[in-house]
Amino acid sequence: MIWDIAYIVMGLGFLTFGGDILVRGSVSLAIQLGLSPLLVGMVVVGFGTSAPELLVSISATLNHQPDIAVGNIVGSNIANFLLILGFGMVLAPMICSDRAIKRDAVAVVCASLGLLLVALDGTVTALEGSIMLVSLLAYLGFSIVVSRRQVASQKADAPLNTYQSEAEEFNAFSGVMISVVISVIGIILLVIGADFLIFGATNVARAFSLSEAVIGLSLVAVGTSLPELAATIAAAMKRHTDVIIGNIMGSTLFNILSIVGITAMISPLSVDQHIIKTDIPLALLVVSITAAVILAISRLTRLQGIVMLISYVGYIGWLFV
Repeated sequence: MIWDIAYIVMGLGFLTFGGDILVRGSVSLAIQLGLSPLLVGMVVVGFGTSAPELLVSISATLNHQPDIAVGNIVGSNIANFLLILGFGMVLAPMICSDRAIKRDAVAVVCASLGLLLVALDGTVTALEGSIMLVSLLAYLGFSIVVSRRQVASQKADAPLNTYQSEAEEFNAFSGVMISVVISVIGIILLVIGADFLIFGATNVARAFSLSEAVIGLSLVAVGTSLPELAATIAAAMKRHTDVIIGNIMGSTLFNILSIVGITAMISPLSVDQHIIKTDIPLALLVVSITAAVILAISRLTRLQGIVMLISYVGYIGWLFV
């Protein structure tokens, strides 16, 4: 038990440091490549912070533990919105007037609905998984093209010193390759930190005889979502709310379309009926309400964030009860 606690503490340390340098490296990369921080938050930060979910789900599938694999993905999506985004909103209320944010919110709702539909029969097949992965790649390609056009237009209209000041503030790592290397190091530290934390937390949970579904939906899901939390805190401290939103949207899209897709392509993924009837619909409800708020009032407030955090505490309590 003492060693498990030590793993948890080391994991938190790696997550904190890795989240900070990942945000700094990715924002620097966005400026240099002419991409919006929102898009880099979705692609670089979102994919990087989803690496633990991918590794855990693949490992669980290969070890014939589908409840942990699916619970990890669904639980991480719920944690992304109620816990991570909610905490980010408390730290830094967000304006969501950008059309790209609204487009990504709709995409997340569609992906969540798609997950429910393919899981209804109790199995996600290799064909369904490949369709999900191709859909993600197509959406990312479209987003990159639109983002480059938008940033080019903004640079043409904005004063030259606007982008020079951004570069001076975040470009502590000059050069594209250095920014990429720093971002990759941040991702690696996040993966290591999440792995340590999950290992320790899972051992503690099993010592208390918790089921694999509950472990996947709660402890493993929170553990694999901690990179998103670390990146969110680092971005909030720098007031980069676009990186926060991009991180959450991107991570959720990758969780569904990439992780479920890749895992199902490796081996057909069986889904527990309780998760189909309860947790996946709950995840869909959470992302739909958040998307509706973004589309309707274009802002996420501190009070809404508090409500989301309370809701997540209630969900975790319900799981354990």
